[in-house]
This record gives sequence, C-alpha cells and structure tokens, in this order.
Amino acid sequence: MSKAALWFKMLSTGVILCVGGPALVYWKYNPELQKRSLENREQKQQDFDNFVNKLKEYSKSDKPIWTAAAEDEARQRANSAEEQQRVAQDIQRRREKIRDESLQR
Repeated sequence: MSKAALWFKMLSTGVILCVGGPALVYWKYNPELQKRSLENREQKQQDFDNFVNKLKEYSKSDKPIWTAAAEDEARQRANSAEEQQRVAQDIQRRREKIRDESLQR
C-alpha cells in the first residue's frame, strides 16, 4: 500500500469518526431527553462552577483537599442542624400561640 493510499485511508477514517459520530448521536438522541438536558444545562453548569470554586477554596488551605472538604461538610451539617432546630422551635411557638388564642375565646 502506498503512502498516499495510507494517508487517504487515515484521513477518511478520521473524518468519518469526527463528523459521523456526533451526527449519529444527534440524529438518534431522544427529543424528550434532549429537551430536558437543555433545560437543566444552566443548573448543571452552576453546580460544576460551585464545585470548582470550592475545590479552589480547599486548595488554598494548608491541609489536604479531602480534609478541608470534610471539615466544610461537617460545618455545613452543623449549620443545617441548627437551622432545622430554629425552624422547629418557630413552628412550636406558632402552634402554642394558636392554641393559646383558641383557648382564650
């Protein structure tokens, strides 16, 4: 096989793979899945940006990234537990207030 034939074969195979592969996927892609994917695109991009920014923040620490991430996760869990307790107390206060008002009538 001559070099020209080999180059032609390699280039044609490359074009078929680079152009035909994505075209086939786009042609066979379910329209409902495509619509849902396009709707969720911005949210996924935002989630990825948040993830990368947190990794950058963790890397600024002297500790390993996984240690800093674990500490941040524990801090977030503690904050969410405190928030849940505050909400539960607020709901309990409202219930007692409504109960007191109903008893006074």
